[in-house]
Amino acid sequence: MTIQTFDLIVIGGGPGGYVAAIRAAQLGLKTALVEENHLGGICLNWGCIPTKALLRSAEVYHLIQHADAFGFKVKGVEIDLPKIVQRSRGVAKQLSGGIGHLLKKNKVTVFDGRGALAGKGTVSVSKDGKAVADLSAKNIILATGARARTLPGLEPDGKLVWTYREAMVPETMPKSLLVVGSGAIGIEFASFYRTLGVDVTVVEIMDRVLPVEDEEISKMAQKSFEKQGMKILTGAKVVKLNKSKTNVKATIETPKGPQELTVDRVIMAVGIIGNTENLGLEKTKIKVDRGHIVTNEWLQTDEPGVYAIGDVTGPPWLAHKASHEGVICVEKIAGQKDVHPMKKSNIPGCTYCHPQVASVGLTEKAAREQGYKIKVGRFPFMGNGKAIALGEPEGLVKTIFDEKTGELLGAHMIGAEVTELIQGYVIGKTAELTEAEFMHTIFPHPTLSEMMHESILDAYGKVIHF
Repeated sequence: MTIQTFDLIVIGGGPGGYVAAIRAAQLGLKTALVEENHLGGICLNWGCIPTKALLRSAEVYHLIQHADAFGFKVKGVEIDLPKIVQRSRGVAKQLSGGIGHLLKKNKVTVFDGRGALAGKGTVSVSKDGKAVADLSAKNIILATGARARTLPGLEPDGKLVWTYREAMVPETMPKSLLVVGSGAIGIEFASFYRTLGVDVTVVEIMDRVLPVEDEEISKMAQKSFEKQGMKILTGAKVVKLNKSKTNVKATIETPKGPQELTVDRVIMAVGIIGNTENLGLEKTKIKVDRGHIVTNEWLQTDEPGVYAIGDVTGPPWLAHKASHEGVICVEKIAGQKDVHPMKKSNIPGCTYCHPQVASVGLTEKAAREQGYKIKVGRFPFMGNGKAIALGEPEGLVKTIFDEKTGELLGAHMIGAEVTELIQGYVIGKTAELTEAEFMHTIFPHPTLSEMMHESILDAYGKVIHF
């Protein structure tokens, strides 16, 4: 088989890989992209995008149930589960096709198959065990993503015990559901199913839900979830799952002793592990630590000419982090002069539950532990005219500043549309603005964004509307 030569080969077509390939082509590099399943990766096909479509359906259902408060009488609303799933899959399909068009437009050569390192500067591509192509390039980027982590004895079977994949395409709506893990994935599914009337229990091994978030925000989230009827067990661990033909009996260790719970379905959402197998890594100097490839600030591995980006390199496991790493990596390869390594403290995190949660930077606890003297500002949704007009008075915007320099250390939000609002703080952090610039910024009225301004003012004793 003739070896095809490129300047860059990217293995994996998810939000890290396809963005890296397009940016490389823009910079004049002859680029190949190898993808064995779906362009757009897990995020677009089985993650971020289709779950947001599901959650939008749940949001519409929630609004219909509260239509009376907005002046409408609505009767006889039924859930059409196949239609909800069909819409979600349609959104993913539409966007996946769009990625193919973008790659073609940018003259990226796409290979349908599985890529593996086959020696210095070479990649072999195979499909269903048969060789498809042999490629060579001076630079290779591994963007192979990750998959759901499994726990011994609690392995998903795709029928009664689900991963995110099965949870996204249910054939029937379960009456009861156990969600193991309360990170973003677990809580989003818990929120979707609970809103549609399912009896949901969440088990979290840490002492609070959404454990990576600011403690104050976590507590508010848990209170809101429980008010919606969700049952939450923290500091708890599922130790056994006994399956019958139609349901699962879970044995749960809790601070109050063991509990047994019988549910129709279980969703396992206990993290992810990098796809590092069958990549030919054993023939290289590449290091793998706890299931993830080790890289430096420029995404270089210990093997010359081989880079790694996205979920395969470890946390935070976020699509936007993968895309940004792809751009940094490619611009460094292309010799661009204005490339900057990524500051992980400037990466925002978003959870699309109801109410939404979003954050960037240090939590209040982390800021204090790192020795900062801090100023903390808060502004509640109930003090904002737009939030009240929307019928969304539940939530909080919290900001944390370095008392000495005025640097924004962190921002943490819960409430309607905070996943959109957070970007204002991310820009501020990236531009290294102080409280003075934020205060001098004019926020439009009436908007939810005014709460961001008021929270900053509150940190310095200048809040107006609360």
